[in-house]
Amino acid sequence: MKDISFQLGLLADGRVMTDESGADWAALSYHLLGNVSNDYNGGSPGGSLSVFEGFMDLAHKLLFTALVIFAAAIDGTQAAAMVSGAVFCDQCKDGQRSVFDYPLSGMKVTVTCSDGNAQVTMSREEKTNAFGTYVIRFDGTPDLSNCNAQVSGSGEGAHDCGATAGPAQKLRLMFRMFGTEMFGVDSLLSEPAQPMSFCPKSSNPVPAPVVTPTRPPGPAPPTGSPPTIRLPPLPRLPPLPPLPPMPPLPFSEASACSHQYWTMPEYKCYWRVLNPESKVSLIFGPLAARRYGADMTLRESLKGRGDPYKTLLREATTALLNSYNSLQFPYNSVGVVTHTNWALMGSTRGVLITGLRFIRANSGTGGITCKLTPCK
Repeated sequence: MKDISFQLGLLADGRVMTDESGADWAALSYHLLGNVSNDYNGGSPGGSLSVFEGFMDLAHKLLFTALVIFAAAIDGTQAAAMVSGAVFCDQCKDGQRSVFDYPLSGMKVTVTCSDGNAQVTMSREEKTNAFGTYVIRFDGTPDLSNCNAQVSGSGEGAHDCGATAGPAQKLRLMFRMFGTEMFGVDSLLSEPAQPMSFCPKSSNPVPAPVVTPTRPPGPAPPTGSPPTIRLPPLPRLPPLPPLPPMPPLPFSEASACSHQYWTMPEYKCYWRVLNPESKVSLIFGPLAARRYGADMTLRESLKGRGDPYKTLLREATTALLNSYNSLQFPYNSVGVVTHTNWALMGSTRGVLITGLRFIRANSGTGGITCKLTPCK
């Protein structure tokens, strides 16, 4: 493998290089690629390279050549600074952008830079395009931190809005990258001689001074204090009668009634949610329909006896009625239906246990009694 110290020596000063013989970067790249080709083909006087070593040497030299070309491209770019902005017609002469303003074309914009002694060090002028915008370019990287932009004239064409130029605006650095700087300028304004008639009035008329007539002085009030008048005390209001006790809420009271109460006609008004003629299959679901049939009603289910499954359905219907009648009943309506279906899916022993639990809840525990009163 040939020694590449010659090529590296050419890059020691870090510049985009042209040697004394006039060889440029393209020639250097060609020379490097030629060395790569010779090395890969086994042209080294020291012996042939293996395939792996030749491939690695080829990759290294290609990467080196790419870096050389990239450095030449970066060094060949020229730095610049650009200033951009827009000019608007301030039709209402209010000194700010509004919905009545529009962009001006052909307006002259001057960027002026000064030093610490207010002496102008640099100036550049440009006209706005058809959209009212302008771009001013400065070669190199000048210091534009103390520069201002201002409308300096209306150009060749006469503008109705070129009578007065607005205030100058300071340049603002937007970004800096690879030697290029971009500056932005707030909107520049140019004003007409008079504000347009459609502009809102900014000043309010001064109201005329109000003249209050002077009255002749009247007789002087007496100096003595007026006599004190004592009013009789107000009569006391009679005490309010005591409020009657609030009637108890039927749903908030704890109540538990057995199935005999729900079959009596004098308590039929407590069937608020359920209808005695509702089908058991509709209330308790498909498992109950498979066990008890699709035609059995809730009224008929309250008469079941002599069989564990009939006893379960009777007490489940009673518990369901009690849950709708009292919020303090041990089971809610969803719990009654759920426990009934669990029992129907289990064994006969489970049916008996669930039925006994419903009987205990319907009989009242802890001194809870049936709070049903005969319907009127």
